[in-house]
Amino acid sequence: MVRLDRPKRHLTMAAVVGLLGLTAGCAHVTPKDMNASLASMRADLENEIKAGDAKTSSDLSGRMDTLEGRVSALEQDLKSLHDQFNVTVQRMQGQLRFDVPVYFGFDSTAVNTDGKAVLDKFAQVMQQYYPQSMITVEGFTDPAGSAAYNMRLGQRRADAVVAYLSGSANLAKSQLRAVSYGESTKRLVDKAHGPGQAGWQNRRVVMVVDDAGQTPAAALSGLSSN
Repeated sequence: MVRLDRPKRHLTMAAVVGLLGLTAGCAHVTPKDMNASLASMRADLENEIKAGDAKTSSDLSGRMDTLEGRVSALEQDLKSLHDQFNVTVQRMQGQLRFDVPVYFGFDSTAVNTDGKAVLDKFAQVMQQYYPQSMITVEGFTDPAGSAAYNMRLGQRRADAVVAYLSGSANLAKSQLRAVSYGESTKRLVDKAHGPGQAGWQNRRVVMVVDDAGQTPAAALSGLSSN
């Protein structure tokens, strides 16, 4: 039997990562981009297949077909997050940043009904494609009040989201952590602030998924040879 060596497997993973190289404001990968990336991955595997016996060739070909299906399913789920909930995804080095529309009332830490709906969908995607990844919930506030108070408020908002994700949404608590950026000027949408509706864009959370530069575990499961 032929086993995919680590360098070759890393190259194949990188091809999938390129496929998922989403930019802010766009959670859609075009069919042309997907086909090009999958063609590259298939070429890499075909080189491995040539060095193996017939059974290994059949196994690897079947696994590649499974990978294609899983990558396509992930792309559709990310597009669904964008279309249904206006979630945007941005790739950073070794991480994915999910800007989710979970907003809070002025001086509030309560997760509302709309927020719970998008968190439920987010949790489903994480459970299916990123079950081992660490998820950092970043809490933010508008600039009303003192910086020290807002750091505490941002932490309470992040903690509230972690509590929901690990409770009602059934994510493992061990893969969740909460941090606060308060009224961080680098992350403010604008300087508007409450009371009232003004500044609502800043009373939010952001989810950062640490995938360590790897593709989702579910998508990669078909590439492991025994």
